[in-house]
Amino acid sequence: MDDLHSLNDAINKKAGRKLLPSIIVSLGILGVVFSSVYYIPIAFGVLVWLAVMIAIRELVHAYKLGGIEVPELAIQIAGTALLVSTWYGKVSSLAVATAIAIPNVLVFMLFKNPKDFVRRGASAAFAIFYLPFLAGFILLLAHHESGAARILTLVVLVTCNDTFAYFSGVLFGKHPLAPHISPKKTWEGFAGSIIATTIGSALVFHLALHKSFWIGALIGVMAVVTGTCGDLIESAVKRDLSIKDMGAILPGHGGILDRIDSVLFTGPAVWFVLEVIKHFSL
Repeated sequence: MDDLHSLNDAINKKAGRKLLPSIIVSLGILGVVFSSVYYIPIAFGVLVWLAVMIAIRELVHAYKLGGIEVPELAIQIAGTALLVSTWYGKVSSLAVATAIAIPNVLVFMLFKNPKDFVRRGASAAFAIFYLPFLAGFILLLAHHESGAARILTLVVLVTCNDTFAYFSGVLFGKHPLAPHISPKKTWEGFAGSIIATTIGSALVFHLALHKSFWIGALIGVMAVVTGTCGDLIESAVKRDLSIKDMGAILPGHGGILDRIDSVLFTGPAVWFVLEVIKHFSL
């Protein structure tokens, strides 16, 4: 038993987070996601909205710790408008809603307090684009006749990437991938995630979406790149603001944004690829 505790402590220290709580939270999230998307799609939409609202709050709080003041409520209202527009009007409504929301929030901020406008305005625009805009593509995946299969595909891609990057990095990681951004990430972890995600993606594309194995394999490589970039972007934000986690709402993960960073970047890529496949009948 002592050996197991020692092994667990060693894994936690090397990976930078607690393994057991992380697994429990991940399984709980997956259960809620699939229950809602399969049986009550609108509930899944509400779940995405709630996650985005909490993530906006986390990011605004992180901004504040870094000396950047932005209006949380205005950004949440803008985010809600984006997500509702996406659910009922598809991708064109998402684009138009974003083009309307960002200028309106910027004008509101300008009249409320013009001090440090460029820095504050850029931070607010980033928050709207980074969270509700990118999350809108998750809704586009879900609000479809094969929405459950599409969300399953997205979850498999992100889970394979995160899980096998984690274990490969813990077991074999020696060469940092981006030491100035995220010291815990390694090339060994990246390689492990490519192998696992390529296989997982090939299988889920064939079994759930009834597409060719080779298409799934290519998408798997793409998902590793997008997921890793999403994680690195969030790490860069935290490093720039001098914080460790965006929050503490999810044991073993940190905040909501710490959990969905990879999903936010992978969702749009998966949606785009599926649209291309549909357009060219691949």
